[in-house]
Amino acid sequence: MKTEDLQFKGSEKYYLSDELSEIVNMAILLQRPLLLTGEPGTGKTQLAFEIARTQNLQMEILRAKSTFKGEEAAYVQDTVLRLNDARFGPGESKRDVNNFFDYIMWGPVGRAFRSEKKTLLLLDEIDKTESDVQDNLLDILEDNEFTVRETNTVIKAIHPPVIIITSNAKRELSDPFLRRCFCHHIAFPDPDEMRSIIALHYPDSNPELVNAVIKIFYELRERRFEKAPATSELLQWLQACEKADVLPQDANNIPFAGILLKKTQDLLNYRNKKT
Repeated sequence: MKTEDLQFKGSEKYYLSDELSEIVNMAILLQRPLLLTGEPGTGKTQLAFEIARTQNLQMEILRAKSTFKGEEAAYVQDTVLRLNDARFGPGESKRDVNNFFDYIMWGPVGRAFRSEKKTLLLLDEIDKTESDVQDNLLDILEDNEFTVRETNTVIKAIHPPVIIITSNAKRELSDPFLRRCFCHHIAFPDPDEMRSIIALHYPDSNPELVNAVIKIFYELRERRFEKAPATSELLQWLQACEKADVLPQDANNIPFAGILLKKTQDLLNYRNKKT
């Protein structure tokens, strides 16, 4: 599939605003990494999954963590296996201890670059990494190639991947990193947008119940809990209320509060205020 043929306009599972649609498709067209920011639960990661699903793209995912090293995204060498083969022999594996590439384990970037099929590469929660890791990754992603240092072999992307990067803003991203990305902040949905999101997932829901749970949901978010309920919690709560045949007027009692509030202290604060 050619890059210019890729167009994401939302799906039956993902509500896409006009502004987000424009930058998503321009990033794909111009082959630029798209950095999505926003609080947890605004659909950053889900957007990547939906683009891959609807456009029939293979997907590679890098889950960032604080101990992550940039090189690991591309490849690592299994030195233990190589030493073991050198000492005891490769058995029936046909590995050659003199062939470095027999002992490479390709990371998400390496697999995406070497794939014969166009791929979506998701770098999830990039803000958990150090700034030097971010900059090293962007050098690789900007050039669509990296070098295997041990053999000085350049691995260039067969098909430049669609690159989606997410951040929860736990740590500031470096200026060089930001400069190389298209950026979009996904604001938390307002009540009308939330109704559109609910309609995608539960089109047959009781409108009165939907109005009731939305009203309660936004009231809870205004109470400044340690972890405010997000869209996914609202959808799960609505589903639970429907399964239990909760009436719209009874939703004010907030049945199944543990679906909306996940932190122990938040639940205790809610119960204390309720009593």
